[in-house]
Amino acid sequence: MKKTRLISLFVILAVFGSLLAACGQKESSGAAASPAASAKATEAAKGAADLSGKKIALIMQFNTGTFSSQYVEGVKEQVEKLGGKVTVFVADTDLAKMASNLDAAINQKFDGILIDHGTAEALEAGVKKAVEKKIPVVSFDSILTVPGVTSLEQGDQKMAEATLEQLAKDAGGKGNIVKVWVAGFAPMERRQEAYQAFQKKYPDIKEVAAFGTAKDPALDTQTQMEAILKKYPNKGDITAVWAAWDEFAKGATRAIQQAGRTEIKVYGIDLSDEDLQLLQDPKSPWVASAAVDPKDIGRVQVRYLYQKLHGDQTPEKVVLDPVYVSREQLPKDKQVNTTQLSEFVKGWGGSQQGYTDWLKAAEKK
Repeated sequence: MKKTRLISLFVILAVFGSLLAACGQKESSGAAASPAASAKATEAAKGAADLSGKKIALIMQFNTGTFSSQYVEGVKEQVEKLGGKVTVFVADTDLAKMASNLDAAINQKFDGILIDHGTAEALEAGVKKAVEKKIPVVSFDSILTVPGVTSLEQGDQKMAEATLEQLAKDAGGKGNIVKVWVAGFAPMERRQEAYQAFQKKYPDIKEVAAFGTAKDPALDTQTQMEAILKKYPNKGDITAVWAAWDEFAKGATRAIQQAGRTEIKVYGIDLSDEDLQLLQDPKSPWVASAAVDPKDIGRVQVRYLYQKLHGDQTPEKVVLDPVYVSREQLPKDKQVNTTQLSEFVKGWGGSQQGYTDWLKAAEKK
């Protein structure tokens, strides 16, 4: 009897031990899928499933030059990776037309709106209307302070400071310079603040001419620069040109090259594939520029828009970090483009700003 009871007890203990082992194995095999990880995976799957097929409107004040075209490429690339489609509305610098384009995008019930440049006076009413209709808005280089709208900028003062400080260093803290700049644009106004501080810091660097227009900027700058070179015909009359936009830098560079006045150095802001060709040319007066990868700007702007579509909280302001690029950093034996520039300039391209795990999952889907 005792032997039977002992056998029964042994069997019960063995079965109980097996159950404990099975539970332990189950818990061990599920260790990688912690509650936090499971929630993360579920959220990623939800994001990937819900946001494909979105219609996105890009409302642009202008689409001039290769910088703008590469920015648009970045926007389209990121939207298409997320299964959406972009429609571009260009106003050709006409703010009334830009406001009309914004209204059209709202009336056509786009799922999200991206804004490139523009002013608060022209756009605020339309942006408020979009927000009221639950259409998310993310702007780039626009002075907009509408609650619920995320605004991107490039760190314009940093870019201006970097190029102006190098100009001052190369000039030995003295000389005559030409400024090419235009008022009425948010990034330009921020760059002008840095320029005014530069003038106070270096009183022996004199501004002998200042001009600029947003209409046909490269061609107009070339024409006006040609006239200034005739006014100051001698070597040493002009030390450098500071151009607050790459389109301005291109025009100034061409005028200086054609006049054979390459002792005059050009310092620019913004950078595109076309600009890099001029920057790498040893005969070009354009020696340096500060910029953010234009494709990155478009990509990051889209990511924040999709975060809004997903219901995420987004910051009111996002500042993109610029980098300084000089000819000395670039190879002499081959031409590079902005895609390859990260091989030579630390911090260029490949920005991870605005990325979330669910966005990456949505891209893979």
